[in-house]
Amino acid sequence: MKDSQISGLYRLDVGQRIDRLEQRGLLSADDASALREGRHVLLPAAADKVIENVIGVFGLPFAIAPNFVVNGTGRLVPMVVEEPSIVAGLSFAAALARRGGGFRAHCDESLLAGQIHLTNLPDPGSAEENILAAADEILSAANAVHPRLGERGGGVRDIEVRRLALPDGDAALAVHLLVDTCDAMGANLVNTICEAIAPRVAEICGGKVAMRILSNLVDRSVATARVRYAAEQLAVDDLDGEAVRDAIVKTSDIAAADPYRAATHNKGIMNGIDAVAIATGNDWRAIEAGAHAFAAIDGSYRPLSRWSVGEGGALEGEIRVPLKPGIVGGTAAANPAAAIGLRITGVVSAKELAELMAAVGLAQNFAALRALATSGIQKGHMRLHARSVVAAAGVSGDRFDEVVERLVASGEIREARARDIAAQLDAGQPLQDEAPMGSAAGKVILLGEHAAVYGRHALALPIPDAVTATVKETDPGIVLEVPDWGLSRKISPDAGGADAAVYRILQDLGVAGRGFLIRVRSVLPRAMGLGSSAAFAVAIVRAFDRLLGLALDDARVNEIAFECEKLAHGNPSGVDNTLATYARPLLFCNRESFQTEALELAQVPPIVIACSHQPGATHEQVAGVRARYERQPTVYAGIFDQVDALSMAGARALVGSDYAELGQLMDVCQGLLNALGVSTPELERMADIARRAGAAGAKLTGAGGGGSIVALCPGKVADVVAALQSAGYTTIDLSNDREVKR
Repeated sequence: MKDSQISGLYRLDVGQRIDRLEQRGLLSADDASALREGRHVLLPAAADKVIENVIGVFGLPFAIAPNFVVNGTGRLVPMVVEEPSIVAGLSFAAALARRGGGFRAHCDESLLAGQIHLTNLPDPGSAEENILAAADEILSAANAVHPRLGERGGGVRDIEVRRLALPDGDAALAVHLLVDTCDAMGANLVNTICEAIAPRVAEICGGKVAMRILSNLVDRSVATARVRYAAEQLAVDDLDGEAVRDAIVKTSDIAAADPYRAATHNKGIMNGIDAVAIATGNDWRAIEAGAHAFAAIDGSYRPLSRWSVGEGGALEGEIRVPLKPGIVGGTAAANPAAAIGLRITGVVSAKELAELMAAVGLAQNFAALRALATSGIQKGHMRLHARSVVAAAGVSGDRFDEVVERLVASGEIREARARDIAAQLDAGQPLQDEAPMGSAAGKVILLGEHAAVYGRHALALPIPDAVTATVKETDPGIVLEVPDWGLSRKISPDAGGADAAVYRILQDLGVAGRGFLIRVRSVLPRAMGLGSSAAFAVAIVRAFDRLLGLALDDARVNEIAFECEKLAHGNPSGVDNTLATYARPLLFCNRESFQTEALELAQVPPIVIACSHQPGATHEQVAGVRARYERQPTVYAGIFDQVDALSMAGARALVGSDYAELGQLMDVCQGLLNALGVSTPELERMADIARRAGAAGAKLTGAGGGGSIVALCPGKVADVVAALQSAGYTTIDLSNDREVKR
């Protein structure tokens, strides 16, 4: 099974995304080349054969949503859609769902109804009886219209008759021919059958043919999908998982009671389904019509999905939606982009595509309800909306992302503001109303984790300018925004985590009673052992320093950040805040009898970091090692001494660029960290992947229990990055000291 789990796609450019998919075998070489060269686009000459009066081809973004698992199979989802946040929300929902096994979906039958409507009936009751009595004759005649359909395993399966009362008082009959169209959507096929046999049906019942055409209410082709999210997966900012779960269930209940809300609820579902339909060449208008008709089939418009609290307190979702897509013929054959979209899905039947679409609809619904139940729908839209605005303002190239960031920070998502920012950047002018900014480094420990807490040495490198913060004075109250961590709220002095750190900083700086907007940007994921909390504190302190003109020196910044680290981790070594403050390679030691030494390196070492799928809780890992140390102090002191010796030797090797020696020391240290009980099977597997790809050494970095690994890769950076990314891990390449590449 091909693994659909891919992290960090949004950080790559278009060409890099195509490369990543091709490397992982999710795109063929031919399809990858077609996408790179634009050969997947429907050309005007070909479009002229599809519809009338063609004057050009209208473009929409063609994207993929990774991470899906449906019925145990990994799937990539192709999407053609212009609305921001849909692809991001869907990818997140799928990644969260795969932890519980993904989506279960099925479609018991797949029949399309062709309708023959009959009026002018002398006796409607007798007419109905006559048609049912002649059912075998009608079925035989209908199947004779397309004999090859039967050869492929399809055909007309059954007849249904419905009596209708028209507004003028007359009666009518609707005769349904239920057709299995196999892997085709089958609209033209069914229409042909209806037109061919309608005269004979009219003759049998003594009526007149009013219409003969398919119905897009495909209630004999209903796809069902289910998903389960553990409550603890749902926590957001200061809301615990159970609170988020209950809020999502409440939004579902409201949709069931209010058709005005249900319409928007179902629109969100169709955001995902329609995008897949377009990307695979299916008739999204027919799918939309059928879905909304199905939602009102009992006379009251209802939501297509339902969310409830299930066994063990989990959030459980289910969707039932009529879907009759096709994977052969039609647009899929005429449009090369649709053909690529179908191949991306990996489905081998129309039934599998319907099941995938149902899972996509449910995932899209979850993403929307989660946003509504927590931070609000606009938060997720604004950054992506800003990208559209910056593009519309004519900004491109290297300035694009910077203008997006500045535009979001300004709070004015307008084209004119984007053009002003771009012009000021191009002219090298300071931006108007720019808030004071502070920056800080992240850290990666090459050697010395946990031993550093007990006065031994640790060898660490900075991740330059990994976190930045801006501060503006506002009305009373502290608002903290960290978009990269999904955090935006008014913080409380009684809360822990980031709130506690911010209030400690305000108290130390003597401004606890004033109001501020603090905005932090970070390339560091949280809880990955890369010093995010320390860098967060240092960047904020420096931003306040510039806003207030305090002239704090690095020692004072480091001191405040260390106090914040105590709040976050209990008994930190001090290495994180020191690296965050000084941003220098260090041989660190917190014992008075040893001095921390800044290292001068001849070159930037070829380092690659990879983030696991399990966050690491530094406080828990430090406490766990402490408990084991207290039970066996002699054994653990001996391990710490060995780690200390590795760090000292590693510093010499690093300064001398002896990467073969340093790599061996890292591998030995990984064994000792495993002995300390802080490694995990996933971290061991990641280190092994890196070594097999050519790394000289690889080990966990940080507190462990999850988090990240660091690999030393002389001459093999690209190979190690490709191997880790192919295995589904996000990487950070520190081999270039001018930027952090992800």
